[in-house]
Amino acid sequence: QVQLVESGGGLVQAGGSLRLSCAASGRSFSTNAMGWFRQAPGKEREFVATISWTGGSTYNKDSGKGRFTISRDNAKNTVYLQMNSLKPEDTAVYYCAAGRGRFATVDPSEYDSWGQGTQVTVSS
Repeated sequence: QVQLVESGGGLVQAGGSLRLSCAASGRSFSTNAMGWFRQAPGKEREFVATISWTGGSTYNKDSGKGRFTISRDNAKNTVYLQMNSLKPEDTAVYYCAAGRGRFATVDPSEYDSWGQGTQVTVSS
């Protein structure tokens, strides 16, 4: 497994931006897909974005398309989630996850390592 530590969350006004980071250690980072998920109070964890092992393939949840961008720097063992035009409904704990394989996937069962989460709160 790989150890993941998220950072960059916080309180922001609607329309603002945040950049989440997820630093990985342990097994080789560059050979696995990565993903971001989120969980709002009283709701189930949901998929946000995923990126393949090379970074050449990405996919976003519909609600984040055009606003959220996932990227990775394999030299730094870090994956990012740039979030722009934030809305109050984006408020949640955001989790980084490492995939079992190389290819981007929305299926949470295809991820075997999870970070502790970082809180994002968007005020109206």
